Amino acid sequence: MPRIDVANVPQHEGSGYPAPFDAVCFGRIRQRLGDAGGLTGFGVNLMHLPPGKWSSQRHWHSHEDEFVYVLDGELVLVEDEGETLLRAGDCAAFPKGTGNGHHMINRSSRFAVYLEVGARVHEDLTTCSDVDMMSANADGRFVHKDGSPIA
Repeated sequence: MPRIDVANVPQHEGSGYPAPFDAVCFGRIRQRLGDAGGLTGFGVNLMHLPPGKWSSQRHWHSHEDEFVYVLDGELVLVEDEGETLLRAGDCAAFPKGTGNGHHMINRSSRFAVYLEVGARVHEDLTTCSDVDMMSANADGRFVHKDGSPIA
């Protein structure tokens, strides 16, 4: 049956970033709805972001489009052009290969909930805009932008 019981989808707290890059995402909860439904062409995540935390490091993708839809609360979208307030019902799209890093920050006093949708492209390289870190989907490792390992 295609219905996904969200209450039974595992919750993953935090991020996969190495220290110290992970601290800004502590308390973030991701439920991989696409995985729970057996999707392989794209991912869908239900995200719960606590007050004061970031969705991710500011980043952009070489080969993957990304889309977010805010379900509850409010978030501040940060990109090269500045900041934009997103409230429940708002959405944002991030085309692949632009070099325009993005992330969201919850500056409110309550949890924000949003859907995150993205492609699953083996060749994708995620580059962080503000810190010396990147990651390739091919191996999932986080490295410095020169390719050297992060200690």
